[in-house]
Amino acid sequence: VVHPVESGGGSVQAGGSLNLSCVASGNSFMRHNMGWFRQAPGREREGVAVIDTYDTPTYADSVKGRFTISRNADKTIGYLQMSSLKPEDTGMYYCAFRKRGYYRSLTPTDFGDWGQGTQVTVSS
Repeated sequence: VVHPVESGGGSVQAGGSLNLSCVASGNSFMRHNMGWFRQAPGREREGVAVIDTYDTPTYADSVKGRFTISRNADKTIGYLQMSSLKPEDTGMYYCAFRKRGYYRSLTPTDFGDWGQGTQVTVSS
């Protein structure tokens, strides 16, 4: 199992932007949908966005219009562009690959090969 590596997190004020990256083996991106998830202290991990192997995105309602998920042309890096950030976007952000479940699932238990995460902190 090759686990992805996330980067790009940081601390910003509300209304700011951050761009996250997820680096993994090419096989992972070509064979599986990739998702971004987040987990705030004391809360369950939740799905943020997923991109399928045809580059079709799906977003959680809470981030629609503010976040954009994408992959590079070589399908070796995944991205999450985050804008108009809110304090409630604070959390550890992870990328992972879909292993089971509904094709456009955002359910964390449908995903595997988790990275270590990158911290995003949004202050008011």
